[in-house]
Amino acid sequence: MLSDFKSQFIEISKAITPIILVILIIHFLFIPDFSISNALVLILGSLMVTLGIALFLVGVNVGLIPIGNAIGSDIPRSGSIVIILMTTFFLGFLATIAEPNVRVLADMIQIVSENSIERLQFIMVISVGGGFFIATSIFRIIYNVPLAYLFSSGYLLVLLLLFFAPPDYVPIAFDAGGVTIGSINGPIFLAMGIGVTSILGGRSAISDGFGLIGLASLGSVISILIMGIVAL
Repeated sequence: MLSDFKSQFIEISKAITPIILVILIIHFLFIPDFSISNALVLILGSLMVTLGIALFLVGVNVGLIPIGNAIGSDIPRSGSIVIILMTTFFLGFLATIAEPNVRVLADMIQIVSENSIERLQFIMVISVGGGFFIATSIFRIIYNVPLAYLFSSGYLLVLLLLFFAPPDYVPIAFDAGGVTIGSINGPIFLAMGIGVTSILGGRSAISDGFGLIGLASLGSVISILIMGIVAL
């Protein structure tokens, strides 16, 4: 685990250091009152961010991904498609509720809309859409449904809903699709799809185990558009 943390820390440092250097150069050149103390605060904050991300990624590799693999490889053994779909739906629903990106967007929407779109309601609608399409993705893997069919039908539904949804909800819906998958639920969903594929004979982990992220994002877009239509 220590070696994993060290490698993650080095990789993140390589990514963040150029950004910090550019910020420091811009501040010293164009902001006269930018002091050395401000620079030290920026460097200290960047170090804390690097440590936090490295620890988080170690936690993902040690905890979240194995959990997703275990769930994905175990639930098909039940032999009941109802149990499989219910389990994956609730897992997708709860993981999306826990996703920080969703909560940040919900807070911003509530502020901008002056509480006309409630934070909790917004999170629940996104989570239902994400959970439904995660369950649909597992159904697709088990029954070998082509991914193109689901995406084409899903986006056709989005185009249809755009004619009826309030204009204010359209950009919110697409932003919701962008934040649905993040650092918490993304690894779980991917690992779960690969886990399901691993116990099905004659399946490719690449062609069958992926696609869950895109479908979950699509589910959030659809659910927010429907929410707007219902709110009319």
